[in-house]
Amino acid sequence: MGDISYTNGKNNGSGVHNGKGHSAGEGHRKSCWYEEEIEENLRWCFALNSILHTGVTQYQDIALLDTKPFGKALVIDGKLQSAEIDEFIYHESLVHPALLHHPNPKSIFIMGGGEGSTAREILRHQTVEKVIMCDIDEEVVNFCKSYLVVNKEAFVDPRLELIINDARAELESRKECFDVIIGDLADPIEGGPCYQLYTKTFYEYTVKPRLNQGGIFVTQAGPAGVFSHTEVFSCIYNTLRQVFKYVVPYSAHIPSYADTWGWVLSSDSPIALNAEELDLRIKQRINGENRFLDGKTFSSASTLSKAVRKSLDNETHVYTEGTARFIYGHGSACKHNQA
Repeated sequence: MGDISYTNGKNNGSGVHNGKGHSAGEGHRKSCWYEEEIEENLRWCFALNSILHTGVTQYQDIALLDTKPFGKALVIDGKLQSAEIDEFIYHESLVHPALLHHPNPKSIFIMGGGEGSTAREILRHQTVEKVIMCDIDEEVVNFCKSYLVVNKEAFVDPRLELIINDARAELESRKECFDVIIGDLADPIEGGPCYQLYTKTFYEYTVKPRLNQGGIFVTQAGPAGVFSHTEVFSCIYNTLRQVFKYVVPYSAHIPSYADTWGWVLSSDSPIALNAEELDLRIKQRINGENRFLDGKTFSSASTLSKAVRKSLDNETHVYTEGTARFIYGHGSACKHNQA
């Protein structure tokens, strides 16, 4: 779990709490820091201006921090989800490759996406007629509506339909199909609410049947660095290879995550636009200018390092509920059970 600590310059961590409260310890408070344990022997921390809000929902712990290096930052279950200064990298990478590779994306289904940034990027596409955002945690959605003003317009766009439900149950109950389905789910962490939505069974029997002919599925797939990609990125990629004919992994560095992050595109139709074709579709279809993604950027993002390519080629693990892999850390349910 991410920790908040206050230091007075004489010692480190005079008061350490789990995000539900804070104290200054003794003496004059010099600085306030957020610290997240990325691995057992590796922690990432940065200075805070203030703690804007903390809370606990039925499913997750949530916090909104005002950080010195990254602006406002949303933290769920002790994991940084997005930061004001660089969230555009994550959300442009998640949304635009899938929609641009589709010839005419009109209907989009978002699994998760409660903060609204994924919907914001989708709604920039002129072809889009309907977006369904399905998030299980109404408190997180309302929290983000109240505090993340950058997505205010997305939440009131008439093309957006917000549904509070489990994404699997919602997809299985619907008869209609979609041009693009986007997995903007929380990371697969032990005890978290989402790891079952990274399984082969879910992809094969829930996601794929809800795609239109030529439809595209894309999911965030966790850390994708040279050392971190074996946590879940490689097995999510290999799992999708068992379900779809064409699968494209790609990644980008996100400063506030202190790592490279990964996504995976999947379809039964070829995913093969070159940089020039992507740039043309960006110009023709997207309102406003991307800050991060263009044709050359995607070409670079989908050209993985030798080490990662070799690892993905050799990956044999298929993600199931019984053989799940998790990124480091624990979800809310797991923490509460351990308390």
